[in-house]
Amino acid sequence: MIINHNISAINAHRQLGVNQNGVQSSLEKLSSGLQINRAGDDAAGLSISEKMRGQIRGLEQASVNSQDGISLIQTAEGALNETHAILQRQRELVVKAGNEGTLESDDLTAIKDEIDELNKELTGISERTEFNGKKLLDGSYEGTLQIGANQEQALEVVINSGAEGEGFSAEDLGVNGLEVSGESADADLALVDAAIAKVSKARSSLGANQNRLEHTINNLGTSAENLTAAESRIRDVDMAKEMMEFTKNNILSQAAQSMLAQANQVPQGVLQLLQ
Repeated sequence: MIINHNISAINAHRQLGVNQNGVQSSLEKLSSGLQINRAGDDAAGLSISEKMRGQIRGLEQASVNSQDGISLIQTAEGALNETHAILQRQRELVVKAGNEGTLESDDLTAIKDEIDELNKELTGISERTEFNGKKLLDGSYEGTLQIGANQEQALEVVINSGAEGEGFSAEDLGVNGLEVSGESADADLALVDAAIAKVSKARSSLGANQNRLEHTINNLGTSAENLTAAESRIRDVDMAKEMMEFTKNNILSQAAQSMLAQANQVPQGVLQLLQ
C-alpha cells in the first residue's frame, strides 16, 4: 500500500477531465446548433463547409443580379412598347395621307404635323429611358450581367436598333424624313415598316433574354437550396444525438467525481496500519 502516488485517484481525475470536456463540447454544440464551431472540431469539414457557404452566397447574389437584369429589360421593353405604338400610329397616318384624292392640302399638313410631333416623342423616349443612370435606348447600351456564382457565367445584353450605336430615335429608325403625300406613300410605308421591324427585333431579343434570366433564377434557387442542405449536413448538429452525448458525458462526469472521492479515501487505510 502506497500514499505518494494514488494511481486510482489519478485515473479517476483524468477520466473526470475527459468527461467534463465532453460536457462542455456538447453544451457549445447544443447552444450554437453547429457541430463545427472551430477548425479543431473538424478541419476538413470546416474547409468544405466554407467553400459551400461561399458558393451559396454567390448563387444568391447571382439570383439578385438576374432579377435586376429582368428589371432593366422590362424598363427597356416597356419603352419600346410605346415606341411600337407610335410607329403604328405613324403607319396609320401614312396610309391616310396616301388617300390624297379625298384630302386637301390642309389635311396633309395636319397629318405631317402630327407625324413630326410623334417623331419628337420617339427621340424623347430614346433619350429619356434609363435604368440606374444608364441610358438604354440611345444605342450605347452594352451590359454584362453576372448570372452565376463562378467565372465565365455572364450574360451580355446589347440594346440597339440593328447596328452598334444606333438607338431608337426618329433619325436612327429612319422615320424623320417622311414626306407625307400621295406620291410618297409607298416610300413612307416602307420606311415605317422597316422601323417597326427594327423595334420588333429588339423586343424579341429582350424577351429572349428575359426568359433566359427567369429560368436562370429558378435554377439558381434550386442549386442554392440543394447546396444549403448539403452544407447543413456537414455543419449543423444533430440535436437529438448531441443531447444523448451530453447526457452520457454528464452522467460519466458525476460518476468520475464520485470515484475520485472514493479513490482519495484509499490512502486513509495506511493510518490503520500505523496504529
